[in-house]
Amino acid sequence: MMKELLATVLPFGSGNTHPTFFGWVQGTGNVAALAAELVGATMNSNCGGRNHGAVYVERDVINWCREAFGFPATASGVLVTGTSQATVIALATARHAALGGESRRAGLVGSPRLTVYASDQAHSSVVKAAELIGIGSDGVRLVSSFPETGTMDVAALEDAIRRDRASGCLPFCVVGTAGSVDIGAFDDLQALAEYCRASRLWFHVDGAFGAWLKIAGAPWNELVAGIELADSVACDFHKWMFVQYDCALVLIRDESLHRATFAARPAYLAAQTAGVGGGEPWYCDYGVDLSRAFRAIKVWATLRAYGAPALGEIIARNCELAKLMESCVASSTELVMSAPVGSNICCFSVDPTFVGGPTIAERLNVDCVIAMQISGAAVFSTTRMNGGVVVRAAITNHRTSQADVINAVDQVRKYANQYRQSSTS
Repeated sequence: MMKELLATVLPFGSGNTHPTFFGWVQGTGNVAALAAELVGATMNSNCGGRNHGAVYVERDVINWCREAFGFPATASGVLVTGTSQATVIALATARHAALGGESRRAGLVGSPRLTVYASDQAHSSVVKAAELIGIGSDGVRLVSSFPETGTMDVAALEDAIRRDRASGCLPFCVVGTAGSVDIGAFDDLQALAEYCRASRLWFHVDGAFGAWLKIAGAPWNELVAGIELADSVACDFHKWMFVQYDCALVLIRDESLHRATFAARPAYLAAQTAGVGGGEPWYCDYGVDLSRAFRAIKVWATLRAYGAPALGEIIARNCELAKLMESCVASSTELVMSAPVGSNICCFSVDPTFVGGPTIAERLNVDCVIAMQISGAAVFSTTRMNGGVVVRAAITNHRTSQADVINAVDQVRKYANQYRQSSTS
């Protein structure tokens, strides 16, 4: 069986562990976490609760996260599959804060129209979470962002909330984005936190990958200044903490509110004062899963093996490599930047003036990305900006080097040159 796995499964992954995989924002894994998962799989622990070692490892990880993000020791947290699930948990807790405990029984019947606010650069998981907790996509207000930075316009946010309150809606939550999907944009978390506190609104931060700039040191950690003031934070370990899929985190400032939103103990799950049925609190009381994998062990092993300072240095280096890619593009005659690099994401295009117009450049962007993926030269993804499709690179790999970045950009330049030569011959 092992021979068959090595021959028919192992060689056919997506390639996201490779140093020139720049597609989307995909994690890369590390050796310490790999070894830890062998232990975790052998233990086969159910981390929904009870009194056993795996639960204490998760508590250790969450305690570290509380300190890393500047949350109080009384805050709660739980490890989940990804930021999408973490966002559901955070918004459900915010809804509970707005409507009270009766909403668990009665739902939204008879309540005012709840509205949640996020930047027009926010991840689609925010809308999906709103749909899942009964608010619906019509209850999500996507607030305009500044074109040059992708940062939410706080004045536009305030205006939208005033209009909704005047029309009888109940604004209850603002979602700040720490690292947008398209260009890696960051909202002004400090300003949003202050506004939410003054306006009695729940402040949630979607930090799927960008939240971890908190440990990267200056100047990168300045992008997430204010995250410590949030009511909740969601982020992934399987992205910029280089841990194998899947593992994410949600932190909630108010532990009692968090537990009140999800706790449900039938008789067969009654707590014991001692034995395996002890070990309160149980993690099943802080999320949607009763049966939970031992995700914490790979995070714990990663932190123990490499340490937060080294992980922060790698995150900072990823940002510096994105800046290098920007420099390579800007100094070329074949390519042009589509947006400034703010952190680790670089978006660029074949220069329309080099190949004969924007329509041709857009087609070449798509064709080049596909051709490079198939050949194995490098994996870029695409997105839409300024009305057209552009090439997008997200650098989240601890294995990526300067040579990898330079060579990958050279491949795109080569593709553009080949087209120009063929079209003029």
